[in-house]
Amino acid sequence: MSEIICEVRGHTGIITINRPQALNALNTPMCVAITNALIKWRDDNNISAIIIKADENGRAFCAGGDVIMMSESGKAGDNRAETFWRTEYALNELIKTYPKPYIAMIDGIVMGGGVGLSVHGKYRIAGDKTLFAMPETGIGYFPDVGGTYFLPRLGVAIGNWMGLTGARLDGAMALKIGVATHFVKSENYGNLFDALIKNPNDIENTISGFATIPQCDELPDEMSIFANKNLDEIFLALENSHSDWAKAQLKILKTKSPFALHFTFAAMKIGMNSDFKTAMNNELNWSLSFLATPDFHEGIRAQLIDKDRNPHWDINFSHNEIDQIIAKTDKVLEFIE
Repeated sequence: MSEIICEVRGHTGIITINRPQALNALNTPMCVAITNALIKWRDDNNISAIIIKADENGRAFCAGGDVIMMSESGKAGDNRAETFWRTEYALNELIKTYPKPYIAMIDGIVMGGGVGLSVHGKYRIAGDKTLFAMPETGIGYFPDVGGTYFLPRLGVAIGNWMGLTGARLDGAMALKIGVATHFVKSENYGNLFDALIKNPNDIENTISGFATIPQCDELPDEMSIFANKNLDEIFLALENSHSDWAKAQLKILKTKSPFALHFTFAAMKIGMNSDFKTAMNNELNWSLSFLATPDFHEGIRAQLIDKDRNPHWDINFSHNEIDQIIAKTDKVLEFIE
């Protein structure tokens, strides 16, 4: 079976991600297939809207990209990782600028590359099974696929919290924060899909007919701690807080790569003041630079290869190294016009 299934029903182009054994994690051929379909349908007057979804038998919409391959590519010194990132990031930009309604049905695990396939589109429909996160600092990496652009635009505190801690949002919180545009109960997903096929020229009203506002916890007052102007102040404020929530966030942060945390904090400051294309070009340069950082390979080893969940982070890194990576702009990403 193809890992990406592209079909047309009526006036709707449908992309189904079909790699359930890998939680629908993206590889380069999958990104190419999605890109080709979107370009073809963009210029097809018979196509009014696009739906991207996962095979209904799996647990994930898309749980990320093939980071094991990226680590192997970095160690081998070949171009596989660069080819993947170039293809994926150009696809993210295509989704961001897509002229037709792009509907991501994200009822399942949505992480990393799956975020890039959904959050830049016009409609992101969460459900009861949605689990949304950008967990990259846990593998010694930073929130890419436009993470440095969209996360700070959710609000500085919320963006920093999500990007630094890898916070996991359910569907209700994803809607509240704004990474989802609508919430539809999982039991109604099939009926919504059928209705969208029947009404490709009335997407807004069709989705609204199924959407609900789920109950959701309020964001804690201590969230403002993550708006502090530097990472050291965030750590200090969390340490001085008496709230259980703050203590929990501090515990999480202490499991992450210190290098990745400092880099992520700096990168999102830049992303806040960048346009989308500049942010994606920056992320290409930064991603390639991470292939030479020890924490990237150690994080992938600990979390995904040996799975001992016991990474030995580099605590003697130089902040000058972060500055050097941030300053890199020599690689140019080819965007899809």
